[in-house]
Amino acid sequence: MAHIIVFGNEKGGSGKSTTCMHVSTALVRMGFRVGALDLDLRQRSFGRYVENRLAFLAREGLELPVPDYRELPEADAAGLAPGENPYDHRLSAAVAELEPVSDFIVIDCPGSHTRLSQVAHSLADTLVTPLNDSFIDFDLLARIDPETSRVTGPSIYAEMVWSARQLRARAGLKPIDWIVLRNRLGAQQMHNKRKVGAALDQLSRRIGFRVAPGFSERVIFRELFPRGLTLLDLRDLGIENLNMSNLAARQELRDLMAELRLPGVGSQQAQGVGAAEQAPQPEIEVVLDGADG
Repeated sequence: MAHIIVFGNEKGGSGKSTTCMHVSTALVRMGFRVGALDLDLRQRSFGRYVENRLAFLAREGLELPVPDYRELPEADAAGLAPGENPYDHRLSAAVAELEPVSDFIVIDCPGSHTRLSQVAHSLADTLVTPLNDSFIDFDLLARIDPETSRVTGPSIYAEMVWSARQLRARAGLKPIDWIVLRNRLGAQQMHNKRKVGAALDQLSRRIGFRVAPGFSERVIFRELFPRGLTLLDLRDLGIENLNMSNLAARQELRDLMAELRLPGVGSQQAQGVGAAEQAPQPEIEVVLDGADG
């Protein structure tokens, strides 16, 4: 059966779709068959990312690895079982279609609570929750005492994950491997950063997730989206000399792929995704045409 990776977070702006696109593309580059679904039926950030990639490759006559992205099939009311939710039917049909031809199925959930997101979490073998490194995002996971910064209890999203875990346990499925990514980490050891880290460490032991560093805030991510590109594609476009920031971003992706501990993906394989770069050239900045910044 395909291993299902769900990217979930009930708050937007955490870099969820960007992380989803980079992980799915990295897996395709490793030689895995990767199916992809976007459950945000309104914004479709992940779906648009893949569409931008396909359009760019067609315009430029290039061939780069692309995940097998599918739209959710429409549900025919006549084909629904009595009491069956149409969204459940659509997601189940999409997963059933992808499973025979995929090693991994990557699912991007909307930044809000929806029926589709709730069902997807119960399907997750691996759950990745990117968070901006702040107590504003931390509040999604747990409530804290403002005086002592101690965790007082789980919040809405953590409760939904708990419910998904219970559903999987009753169905006899293996537990969800839950990873919380600290995105947009600052380079300096600021007081707030240390407090957020301590609170996450405390909460991880209490409700059962792993904490991993994600992506720092970088201009390159905003530049890549309109063309559907990832950090791993730059050398294929003839960009040999990357600046220090872009090299660091690529290493963050490699570290993330190793930290996910996906089946069949060894740490050496994760660290080797993408060809080795030349020595960094600090004076050369990678900025794609028409990009801001």
